Amino acid sequence: MSPRPPEPVQTIKERRDGALDALVGTVPYIGFLGIRFDRRGDELTAILPYAGKLIGNPVLPALHGGATASFLEVTALIGLGWSILWEEIESGAADPATVTAATLAPLPRTIDFTVDFLRPGLPRDAYARALVNRSGRRYASVHVEAWQDNRSRPFAQATGHFLMPPHG
Repeated sequence: MSPRPPEPVQTIKERRDGALDALVGTVPYIGFLGIRFDRRGDELTAILPYAGKLIGNPVLPALHGGATASFLEVTALIGLGWSILWEEIESGAADPATVTAATLAPLPRTIDFTVDFLRPGLPRDAYARALVNRSGRRYASVHVEAWQDNRSRPFAQATGHFLMPPHG
């Protein structure tokens, strides 16, 4: 019996993107804010496109603190969920072709979330990345940074602790 030929890279990419779309689809608020995710391998960058509804102080103008905090929390939650799903896909425990919102395990639940507003968010697109510091069976810790024009100058950062869903 000869080994199966490898799948085309584009097919694998489409399956992984489909799995990410299913994960993002489990949180309707993401669509309301207009958040998108750019995937490069296992690394996600969240993108919050500028919209007038996100301005909290029209005098400055500056992004609303609630929109900024929501953006950071969604980034942390999806980043944590993606790290779990990525491990399952890579280990073969989950087939990305069959991942749907209905087949996904529930997302972790927020225990606490602390946001540091470092400077006003300007009226332009914002980007964020999550770093999973610890992910165990019961608990996870995630750090998120958001920036606009220069990644080395974040305008907000956050640390969140999450209760992991039961396995199985």
